[in-house]
Amino acid sequence: MSQQHFSEPPSVLARRKDGDGPRKQTREEYRKQKELEELRKAGNAPAEVDESGRDINPHIPKYMVDVPWYVTYDHSKPTLKHQRYNDEKKDKFDGMEKWYARGQDSKIPSTIKYRPGACENCGAMGHKRKDCLEKPRKRLAKYGGAVIASDDVQQPDLKLNFDGKRDRWNGIDLDRHQEKIRSEFEKLEEARRMIKAKQLEEESNNLEEQDAESSPAAKRELDSDDEEEDEDKYADEMNLPQKLHLESKKKISVRNLRMREDTAKYLLNLDPNSAYYDPKSRSMRDNPYKEKQEVITTPYIGDNYVRYSGEVSQFAKSQLFAWEAADKGVEVHQQAEPTKLELLHKEFNQRYDECAKNIKNSVLEKYGGAEHLEGLPKELIFSQTENYVEYNRYGNVVKTLEKATVKSKYVEDEFVHNHTSVWGSYYTDDKWGYKCCQSTDRNSYCTNLKTVSAKS
Repeated sequence: MSQQHFSEPPSVLARRKDGDGPRKQTREEYRKQKELEELRKAGNAPAEVDESGRDINPHIPKYMVDVPWYVTYDHSKPTLKHQRYNDEKKDKFDGMEKWYARGQDSKIPSTIKYRPGACENCGAMGHKRKDCLEKPRKRLAKYGGAVIASDDVQQPDLKLNFDGKRDRWNGIDLDRHQEKIRSEFEKLEEARRMIKAKQLEEESNNLEEQDAESSPAAKRELDSDDEEEDEDKYADEMNLPQKLHLESKKKISVRNLRMREDTAKYLLNLDPNSAYYDPKSRSMRDNPYKEKQEVITTPYIGDNYVRYSGEVSQFAKSQLFAWEAADKGVEVHQQAEPTKLELLHKEFNQRYDECAKNIKNSVLEKYGGAEHLEGLPKELIFSQTENYVEYNRYGNVVKTLEKATVKSKYVEDEFVHNHTSVWGSYYTDDKWGYKCCQSTDRNSYCTNLKTVSAKS
């Protein structure tokens, strides 16, 4: 028995009126539908779009895409609404911004007349007579009492989720919490300042007592100590990171602070046409003594020297290679994977050299001329040499220039203080000396009469 294929789902057909029969699909329509499904699964055709504008995954089975017959809403277009969770049925919970009212007990009565449903005793809305917390009145508010109490504050009916019910910080007043932390911090700061002032007062008293008994030199020494303490005192007022306990006897190093003996960059050359100094970044990129004719010995020649010296150029090449590799689809990062980047860069350079060498060889093989690239020996170019070599009748080397003696990195064959021998040429009683005068004092002059007469 052949299976019939219809272009509309059964749920739509079930809602049709009597007489509106379904239209049967032809073989050609069914074949085109299957081809379109295969193209969508392969990614060669755009996916089907539902009524809300979202794409429908073509790999979803048909029994999940088809809408059941008992669905009541209209779905003339393809949809997956019957498979999704209905937003209208979701439970809506209150957030942290909503909480019970606190401290809002108003003493001003809301009315002067009794209202039906209010408390018979005090006349306030929100509770009954048996729950009233005020003193029982002789004349109830219901029967013409003069004073009507203020209404009870209506607390909101909060609906919290599982986490909200168990959150011990839910409903906290952040302003009051911050005020509490600020007050505690101010108290600690005040106590610390008092202790610091007391210590400074005691130290100043001790210095005054010692000053009366000390010499002028000691007084100058104490003055230098006072300057260091002043530096520490000013350092206490600076905004340093937390959990950093400061004491007056501890040295403090702060970034971007220079020593007192150092000269600022902008004071090295006061010429307004010299290197530009950026006060915001505290940088002077160019050499301040660049236009000076005389040679000036200075430890600072500009920030660009540090930027373009050492391994900075190699680092810049690696960074450029990492960017180019990332553009080509290779996942590599200079800071995250430096070893991987170095190996890739090394392998790339080797392959680049091999490729260049192969291209050169292929060109030489095709056009020739390799003999012109090979240089001649130096002896054949100039037709002369300084190397003297003498051979015998059998072709063996008989006489040639002696090889130069390899010298060390230390100074050799230099005689000082009229000596004719070097230091270390004489040794006696575990001591080194000069052989000419047998002196073991290195800075002594030669006392050998023959040496002195020869020098004179």
